[in-house]
Formats: sequence, structure tokens, C-alpha cells
Amino acid sequence: MTEIDTLIATVSTWLAIHALSIAIAVGAGTLLVLIFLALKNVLLRAAARIGGDYSWAALIAQVVRRTRLWFLIALAARMVQGYANPPEIVAQTISFVFIVAATFQAAIWARTFVLGLIEHRAGNGSGDPNLASALAIIKLLVSFVVFAIAAIFVLDNLGVNVTGLIAGLGVGGIAIGLAAQGIFSDLFAALSILFDRPFQVGDTIIYNGKEGPVTGVVERIGLKSTRIRALTGELRIIANAKLLEQEVTNFVGRSYFRMQMNVGVIYQTDPDVAESIPGVMRGVVEAAGLQFVRANFTAFGPSSLDYELLFEAETSDVVIAKASYQKVAMGVLRAFGERGIEFAYPTQTTFTAAPDGKMIMPYAVSAVGPAPAA
Repeated sequence: MTEIDTLIATVSTWLAIHALSIAIAVGAGTLLVLIFLALKNVLLRAAARIGGDYSWAALIAQVVRRTRLWFLIALAARMVQGYANPPEIVAQTISFVFIVAATFQAAIWARTFVLGLIEHRAGNGSGDPNLASALAIIKLLVSFVVFAIAAIFVLDNLGVNVTGLIAGLGVGGIAIGLAAQGIFSDLFAALSILFDRPFQVGDTIIYNGKEGPVTGVVERIGLKSTRIRALTGELRIIANAKLLEQEVTNFVGRSYFRMQMNVGVIYQTDPDVAESIPGVMRGVVEAAGLQFVRANFTAFGPSSLDYELLFEAETSDVVIAKASYQKVAMGVLRAFGERGIEFAYPTQTTFTAAPDGKMIMPYAVSAVGPAPAA
């Protein structure tokens, strides 16, 4: 008699002897499945009443909704198998089917929870096409990792030696990671930008370019690079990883810009006029409709009397702020011109003396004497 014949005979004998017990177990299992389905519906309705699309209740509802009927059937069969007094081969089969079903159901739950958690963190930004592309890649990576682990667990329960498989996957993953290190670096940097949101599309930021600080508006956040339109008009493309390695200033969210202007006037300026300069600056700022902070003398410079002006523009737009700065600068230039105040520029005076120490150049009036008659 072959093994199949033996199995058929064993199952036939079990069905004949324990028909009533089997019927009771099937009925109890069916009842359990119905209870599980009812509990699933109750949880889904409760989650729908609690929160919106991106609440924790919605995340739990997503996980519950992904509970499969075949898992509930396998769970119910595993719970009632003792009432049917199955032979060892049937009991082992039920246990194995339950392990496989539970493993893949756990993988589905884990995948749904991880992806739901990411969408929960991203919030309403999931409508962004860049974020949609990122989520597609994340779904692929998460699905591969989760179901690969589930498959290895099932194979291990089948008695397959998975040590070599795990080692092979590890070596292959290291090789792929080293070969695509730059790509993965920019990819994860893009995900960090999209989910942590140091800046978003439309934000005005400052970052350090090759020529110095660059101010621009973010036009697109890609999986490899970010495109920034500089205020000077050109489109700057910078790798995501390099962008996150440096300090980035984001102007969005600020209610005002505080700006500083340094001015120097010549030393020949009359002291009374020099003392009036802070008031002149204040008048220029207030005439421009901006918020005056302070204006004061700061230092005796190498070739100038130095002043500092601080004022604020109540705006979040860097372009408007720079226009306000220009307005004040032109106002100061005009006000100084009307009052005869001269701006200083780097100058140097050379003094020449005779051997006895008397000044020769620049000439003193007494040393020059009267001009010769024509």
C-alpha cells in the first residue's frame, strides 16, 4: 500500500468514526469566522466615526481592512481542530496551513501599517506627484522586504535550509548598495525632504552654492535632485544629498525681514550734521512705510565715520524685502545729497617733511606765500 493509499484510508476512517465531532467542529469554526467578520466590521465602523483620512484611527482601519478571509478560516480551523480529534497527518496539515496563512497575513498587516504610517506622516501632501513617485518606490521596497522575510520564515518551517539563502541575499544587497550608493543616498535624501519638510515646492530658500549663498524658489523636488529657480533667473539643480548636508534657510513662515545697512561719511563732516545722521535715516525708513529699529554711530573707520541702520519690512516675500531695502538705500542717498553729506570712500593722504621735521607737503598757507603777480 502506498503512502497516498494509507493517507486516504486514515482520513476515511477518521471521517467515519468522528463524523459528529467533525460536524460540530465545522459548525464552531463557521461561527468563529462569522464572529471575526462581525468584529472586523465593528472596528471599521468605529474607526470611521473617530477620525479623518490621515488620523491614527484611519491607519488602524487600513490594517483591519486588510485582514483576509482565508486567514480567518485558517485561524478558526486551528482553534477547533482539537474538537474533531484529527489524526496526526491532518493535524499537521492544519497547523502548517495556519502557519503559512498567519505568516503572510502578518506580512500584509506590516506592509499596510508601514505604508499607512508614512502616508499619515506625509498628510495631505500625498497629492504631490513627487511624493506619489516616492511612495511608489517605498511600496516596492517595503513589499519586497516584508514578503521576502515571510517567504524565508515559511521555507524554514518546511525544513528548508535557509542559511545559504539569507547569506546570498545579504551579499547581493551589499553589492547593490555599494554599486548604487550615490543613487540611494539622493533617494533617501529626497524622502527625508518630502516627509520631514525642511522646505516644499514654492518656498524661498537660501543655500550655499559654488559662488556663495544662493537665494531661490523651489520649483521641484525630484528623487535625485531638487530644482531651484534663483532670483537672478537661472535654474539651479542640486543633488538632494548635497542640499541636506548644508544649512538651508527657509523664508516661509516668517512675518518680517530685518535688514541692516552700513553707511560711512567723510571725516570733514560737521559734527552737528554728523549727529543728525541717525535722525535722517529714521525719517527715510518711516517715509518708506517700513518699521524703524535703530540708527546709530558705530566707529571711527580708517577713512570714514561709520553708521549702522536697522529696519524691518513686514513681509514674507524675499523679493519684496529686497525691493524695500533698495527703496531705503535710494532714500538715504537722496537725503544725504540734499543736505550736502558726502559718502566716504577709501582715501590715503601722504605727508612729506623736510630733514628738520617741518612739513613740506601738503603745503601750509604760510609756507606757500602769496601767489605771484600776473
